[in-house]
Amino acid sequence: MSLPNHFELLATDGNARTGKLTTPHGAVRTPAFMPVGTAGAMKGVHWRDVREAGTDIVLGNTYHLMLRPGAERIAALGGLQRFTGWNGPMLTDSGGFQVMSLSDLRKVSENAVTFRSHIDGTRVELSPERSIEVQLLLGADIAMQMDECVRLPAEHADIERAMQLSLRWGERSRRAFEKAPPGHMLFGIAQGGDLPDLRRQSARGIVDTGFHGYAIGGLAVGEPQAVMLAMIEEVAPMLPTDRPRYLMGVGTPEDLLEAVRRGIDMFDCVMPTRNGRHGVAFTRFGPINIRNSRHIDDPRPLDEESGWPPARSYSRAYLNHLVRSGETLGAMLLSEINIAYYQSLMAGIRGAIATRTFEDLYQRTKDGWARGDIPPR
Repeated sequence: MSLPNHFELLATDGNARTGKLTTPHGAVRTPAFMPVGTAGAMKGVHWRDVREAGTDIVLGNTYHLMLRPGAERIAALGGLQRFTGWNGPMLTDSGGFQVMSLSDLRKVSENAVTFRSHIDGTRVELSPERSIEVQLLLGADIAMQMDECVRLPAEHADIERAMQLSLRWGERSRRAFEKAPPGHMLFGIAQGGDLPDLRRQSARGIVDTGFHGYAIGGLAVGEPQAVMLAMIEEVAPMLPTDRPRYLMGVGTPEDLLEAVRRGIDMFDCVMPTRNGRHGVAFTRFGPINIRNSRHIDDPRPLDEESGWPPARSYSRAYLNHLVRSGETLGAMLLSEINIAYYQSLMAGIRGAIATRTFEDLYQRTKDGWARGDIPPR
């Protein structure tokens, strides 16, 4: 049974696509990068700055929010948008990846995954039905099916078992989502690790089940970039052209550029804020480790041509001082600068696809990263 389509494909250039995804909380321009507000907050960055940087949609984390402050509490307070003050489109993940990565004591069965909370050790059961219930309580514009993600490298049997379980959990997630309010969406997830045959089998399965959109999961979990891109090339052509395609948990600016070139529409990653907290800025020159001693006496801004004021107004010497001194302001500034860079990159990509100049932008961007930042004489 097909589901209503909320995605409009506006233009293509090769495999690259640009479009508009309509949600109950507003439109999302694609390709889109979703900054990650894990526990209902963007680490070190105000929602106002996230929006002003050009962000249309953000990601909230089901696992963390269901444990604290609790999905029922958030629902009673008006939903995640009202609770946080974001007031824009929001996607929530299913919680499955965090269960696998954060919970040492866990058990996966056909029915559900049981685990111990990393907060207080409480035993929790998360089934596909409960995952969807939590996401609906949070008020997510886009919910994700429950799946099992296997870290790579892994044995063929383990990858196949998790892929088949994810297909069955996808069908249960789809049935549980039937009670969702109109306009809200559910995305299916293709698994299969680094094995092309399993990736294709998973893609066929989720398309047969039918979702509002389709995600590629289980990548950027230890495999080389070349493997990740090869798996995208296997899966993306099998997904409906009139539905959004989401590459989960990815990644670096280069990952985004390469994935868009292969037909991906949506991304999320903690990298802009996580790297910012560790003193790394993303720029058109590539990543810059502002903690490096060569910046101590450098009066230049990070990028005098940046559209984000802090990137062109604060000197590298000052940012270096903030980071080395452990001042919170340094992490805050670099995090918002990184989010702004990611959104600027996506805006440029959308414009280039619309004018069929994506390959030119692709090459210019790659050339800029390859040249790097030229230090002062």
